[in-house]
Amino acid sequence: MTLPAAASSEAGVPVVTLDPHGGDHHGEAARLRELGPVVRIQLPGDVMAWSVTDHALLTEMIADPRFSKDWRNWNAILRGEISDGWPLVGMVKVTNMVTADGQEHRRLRKLVTQTFTPRRVQELRPRIERIVTELLDALPSHADADGSVDLRRHFAHPVPMRVICELFGVPEHEQPRLKELMDNIFRSDLGPAEVMASQVEQYQLLARVVDNCRRDPGPDLTSALIAAREEDPDALSEEELVGTLLLMLAAGQETTLGLITNAVRALLTHPEQRAVAERGDETVWANVVEETLRWDAPIGNFPFRYPLEDVEIAGVRIPKGEAIMAPYSAVGRDRAQHGQTADEFDITREQRKHLAFSHGPHFCLGAPLARLEAALAIPAVFKRYPELTLAVDPAELIPVPSLFSNSSATLPVRLEA
Repeated sequence: MTLPAAASSEAGVPVVTLDPHGGDHHGEAARLRELGPVVRIQLPGDVMAWSVTDHALLTEMIADPRFSKDWRNWNAILRGEISDGWPLVGMVKVTNMVTADGQEHRRLRKLVTQTFTPRRVQELRPRIERIVTELLDALPSHADADGSVDLRRHFAHPVPMRVICELFGVPEHEQPRLKELMDNIFRSDLGPAEVMASQVEQYQLLARVVDNCRRDPGPDLTSALIAAREEDPDALSEEELVGTLLLMLAAGQETTLGLITNAVRALLTHPEQRAVAERGDETVWANVVEETLRWDAPIGNFPFRYPLEDVEIAGVRIPKGEAIMAPYSAVGRDRAQHGQTADEFDITREQRKHLAFSHGPHFCLGAPLARLEAALAIPAVFKRYPELTLAVDPAELIPVPSLFSNSSATLPVRLEA
């Protein structure tokens, strides 16, 4: 749980210790907002960082070239304070477009955008619809002894996992273990030995995927990236190729998994909003997706940016090389941006810009795919099972053990009254 705030050595800026188990994610986000636009945070292992909790300030910061995404600019790493067993290391020390700046970022991003086009995403619609239908039809077969079904495990998770694995040519026999390894990236409660073992196995599995696509290329995006590398070896190193694959697979399932889970949970716990959605058309369901992204962002916190010089934000001086986290859950309910009812889930509200997919040069490449998957999956659940209800009290739902992922670890439902 969040510890009480205390004065920090940085000119009285309050300090909040973040819970690695994510036990009270939105309570923690509210606490950060209450304490001011810039807050000092303590991460696992007593690692210190900053959090900018104001929507406008965060929007400005994440588009400002004075803030690097490259972890090699983090003082704590340069001082040797971040070990390979640190539980957050899988979200930080990676080599792909998320941790690159400027021209390097544009180079890595361009290779993916050339193949992962809006047209390619829209062409996936029929396949996504078939996957959604297959999984919904199979839900009754997954019922526990009490008649409940874990909708997260048997629907919200496999929808994006199957889509992204097919898109990047991951063989079916590799997918169950890949799912577990991708989940580990976002967990913040693992011990050092498990973190390091998971890191090694992630890269071993992805190297097998690359080798398989190299030997037997297909229409998948991994084969396309390999072809780009073979045409111009300087365009993408082998490490960057595997790192890009890791990014796309991890982000491609985690965000949509949380989005579907959180949207279904929100509608089941807000019957008046559910009624509006079920009477509505595609536009209304699109509002369900956007309101969920704002109100209950699937990635609640995202690491890190590092000032390339001493900077001042809201009167607080942040030294060069410090880590700054983007608290998407906190800014998603910022009243200055979303009005006095920002804490309420309301699919009829005027939609204003949110930061669930970031902003600026690092805006999430997979946002169109996540939105498409959610827009197809969420209404299909309620159409297929119109009597759907939660099988437990909402207070009994256990959160994902993560300071990054914001969702419940299970979503037990009853398919019929």
